[in-house]
Amino acid sequence: MAGRRSDTRERIQQIALDLFVEQGYEKTSLREIAERLEVTKAALYYHFRTKEDIVRSLFEDIAEAVDEVLDWAREQGEGLSRTELVNRLAQLVRGRFVPIWRFVQENQTALKELHVSNPLMSRMQAIFQLLCPKGADPETQLRSRLALVALVMGNNPEVLADTPEEDRPEVALRVALQLVSPRGREVETAT
Repeated sequence: MAGRRSDTRERIQQIALDLFVEQGYEKTSLREIAERLEVTKAALYYHFRTKEDIVRSLFEDIAEAVDEVLDWAREQGEGLSRTELVNRLAQLVRGRFVPIWRFVQENQTALKELHVSNPLMSRMQAIFQLLCPKGADPETQLRSRLALVALVMGNNPEVLADTPEEDRPEVALRVALQLVSPRGREVETAT
């Protein structure tokens, strides 16, 4: 039964996120979310009382997923493989990260008014630091940071519009791995 409740929660989050990205946070109502889910508002209230609660839960879930990657990377210490870190981040991005990122970009005013903090910014900085070796030259610093941007942007349907949807993640991963590899040479991707 708990698994079903979790599935319902995730379904609500996904439908709400789709609507927030499609028409904006302000223009989306709980009634519309309930209608798209084909449930009553009362059923929706069981999981989330407000749209703000939905947004907070989205940020909490993605922050938790990023924290898992960060924890793994920190456990590796000096033996951290930047290639493996990029591969793990690619898996995360392929999930719900891109729609959440689009939501943040397109709804900044609403987020400021809601006073919902975006927990991703500090985590992105931590990832950048892990991707960039200490004392790296400016070119390596930039390439390291661009690798994460490549993962996010390459999975955005607007960026690679002419690339089939199923190919975008692999293109983004290849570019990111080239950016973190020494001198930008081709590297094998893990699938």
